[in-house]
Amino acid sequence: MNKLDPQRSPIQATQFTPSSGQTSVAKVGLLQITAGIAAILAILILGYLFTSKSVQLVIDPLPTSISISGGIALNLGDVYLLREGQYTLNAQTPLHEELKIKFNVRDDKNQRLSFAFTPLPGFLKLDLDPAHAIIIIDDEVIADPSQPIELSPGEHIIAASDPRYLSDQKTINIVGKKQTQKLSISLKPGWADIMVTSSPTGAEIWLEDEYTELATPATVQVLAGERGIKVRKPGYRAYSQRLFAQAGQPQTLDLAQLIQADAQVNITSNPSGAAAIVNGEFIGQTPTEIDLKSNSNQRIGLIYPGHARANRTLRMKKGELRKLHVDLKLLKGSVAIETQPKNTEVSINGKIIGSGDQNLQLPLEAQTVTLSLDGYAGFETVINPKAGITQSLKIKLLTLEEARIAALKPIQVTSQKQRLRLFSADSVNLGASRREPGRRANETMRTATFERLFYLSEHEVTNKQFRAFATGHDSGDYQETNLDDNDQPVVMVSWHEAAAYCNWLSKEDGLEPFYQMEFSKVVDQNPAAKGYRLPTEAEWAWSTRKLPPERSSDGKQLRFAWGNALPPPERFGNYADRSAANLVGRIIFGYNDNYSGSAPVGTFRANHHQLYDMSGNVAEWTHDFYEIPKQDKVKDYLGPVKGEYHVIKGASWMHGTITELRLSFRDYGVDGRQDIGFRIARYAE
Repeated sequence: MNKLDPQRSPIQATQFTPSSGQTSVAKVGLLQITAGIAAILAILILGYLFTSKSVQLVIDPLPTSISISGGIALNLGDVYLLREGQYTLNAQTPLHEELKIKFNVRDDKNQRLSFAFTPLPGFLKLDLDPAHAIIIIDDEVIADPSQPIELSPGEHIIAASDPRYLSDQKTINIVGKKQTQKLSISLKPGWADIMVTSSPTGAEIWLEDEYTELATPATVQVLAGERGIKVRKPGYRAYSQRLFAQAGQPQTLDLAQLIQADAQVNITSNPSGAAAIVNGEFIGQTPTEIDLKSNSNQRIGLIYPGHARANRTLRMKKGELRKLHVDLKLLKGSVAIETQPKNTEVSINGKIIGSGDQNLQLPLEAQTVTLSLDGYAGFETVINPKAGITQSLKIKLLTLEEARIAALKPIQVTSQKQRLRLFSADSVNLGASRREPGRRANETMRTATFERLFYLSEHEVTNKQFRAFATGHDSGDYQETNLDDNDQPVVMVSWHEAAAYCNWLSKEDGLEPFYQMEFSKVVDQNPAAKGYRLPTEAEWAWSTRKLPPERSSDGKQLRFAWGNALPPPERFGNYADRSAANLVGRIIFGYNDNYSGSAPVGTFRANHHQLYDMSGNVAEWTHDFYEIPKQDKVKDYLGPVKGEYHVIKGASWMHGTITELRLSFRDYGVDGRQDIGFRIARYAE
C-alpha cells in the first residue's frame, strides 16, 4: 500500500528482455548496397561522359529516322556523345535511298560530320515523233520508250535516232524523288522529195537497185546523201543518174530521155539474188533487165554463194526482147561426224538424220549440227562445209554432272572489277616435315581434299577497293614508306574488317553473305552461302603449293613459291630485299625487287594458277581460326568452329628468313598490321 496514495496499486517488478535490433541492421545494409550501386553507376556515367566526344551529325535533308550502332550513342538533340571508335549510321527519309555508312570518331573533343542522302530515282515520260524512234540513254538502249523510264538523279544524255530521220540528242537533269518529268523529242525528216520524170512516161523508178513501186512521173522520198536513181522501161535502155539529196530540200531531176534498147534480156534465177556479170562487168542482182549489144556474142555469168557459177552466151537481134531463167546448181561439201557415246542422236538443222558416226554431203552454207542423248548434256555447233574438202567433227558428250561443272564461268568479275578464277582442286598436303629447315611446331603435316569448287581472286584487295567500303580507311606508312596508294594492297585491316568487306561486296553483287555479324564482329558463318569470304588455309595452300599435272608428274609440292631452294630468282616477288634493309631486321642476302614497302598489286608475274602475289607483297588473312592441328585428313575444311585468332599465310615485304619464306609457314593474329592484307574467295555452287 502506497502511504502517499492509498488508492494506487504497488509497483511490481518484471523481467527485462532486450530488443534483437534485426530490422534496423537489415535496413542499414540495404541502404549501403543501394548507395554502392548508385556510386558505381555514377562513376560509370561520369567515366562515359568524361571519355566521350561531342559529335554533331549534319544530315541533308533531315532524316525521319536515325540510328547509330557500334557502341553507346547518347543523343542530346543534334549532338551525340560517342566514344572514340568506328560506328555505323543508318538514316532514312521517304524520298531518298537509305543512308548506311561507317564513320570514325576521332580523339577530338568536338567534331562535326556531314552526310547527304541520295535521292530515289525519278521517271522520264517521252513524247516521241516518230513514235518508233530508237532511244539511247547514257549508252543504254531503252527497250520500250513509250513507258515511263526510271532514271537515277542527275544529268542524263538522251539520243534519238531513226533510219529515215535526222538524229537528235538532248540533255536532261533528273530531279529524282519518284517525280515524273516529261520531255518531247521530234526528229526532223532525213529525206528529200525528188521529182522524177521520163519520156516516155510509165517507166519504173529504182532507188539504189531497189524498186520503189512507183512509175514516172512521181515524187520519191530519198534519204540524205549521195544516191543512185535508175529509170527502166521494157524495150528501152535503163537511164541512171547520181544525185546528192539534202534532208528537207526538194529537187526535180532532169527529164530522163529513154532510148530504145538495141537488145534486152530479163534474167531470173533460182535462187534469186544471184550476181549478174556481163562481159566481165557486174550489172546487178537477179531478177534484172540488161541491155545488150545486138548481133554480137554477149557473155553472161551468174554467181550465188554455195552454188556453181552458171555461164551463158547470148546473141540477139536488134530490138529483140528475151527472158533467161537459170537454175543454179547447189554445191556440197563432205562432213564426217564422230560421236561418243556411239549411240548419240545426230540432227542437221533440226532434222534427225541418224545415230552415231555420220558421213554427210551438205550444202556450202551454215549447217546447225545438234547431238543429243538421254543422261547427257546436249551439244550444238554450226559448221560451214567447203567444196572438195572433208571436214571432221569429233564430239564427246558430257554427262550432266560434267556439264554442270563446265557451265560455271571460269572467270567471275565483281562490281569492284576484281577477277576471280574458278578452281576444281583435288588435294594438298599441308604443313611440313620435322626435318625441313625453318619448320615451326604449328606446321603439322595433314592432307586436305576438296569436293566443292571455289573461286579465288587474282589479286589482293587494294586500298581503292577497300575504301569503296570504308571511305576513311588509311593504310598509313611504315617509317616514311608509303603504304596507302590506291593500287597498293590494303593493310592495317583486322580480320573482322576483312570479313565485313566480304559481306559488303556480297550485298553489292546480289549474293547471300557468308558471314553473320553483330556489332562489327563475326559471330557465325553460313557454309551454304555463295557470298564472298576469306580463302581457307587449305585453299590458299593448294593455290600456292600444288602444281598442275603437266608441271609435276610426281605430284610433289612447292616448298617456296619459286621452287625448292633459296634464293628466289631476281624480281620474282616482293620480299625483304636490299631496298628494305633500313626498314626490317632480316633480308634475303643479294636479292632486290626494287620495292622497300608494298608494291602495286600484280607488279610481279603470276604463279602457276595465274594468281598474283600469293607469296610476297603482303601476308594474307585466311578464314580459319588458328589452332595447332592434328594429323587427321580433312575435306572442304573451314577450320575450327571457334578460336581467338585467325591463320595468316604467306610471306610479305617485311619477311626475308627461311622460316617465313616457306609456303607452309603459319602466322596468326586478329588485329591489323602494316604487312597483312587479304584476297577474296567464294564457293562456286
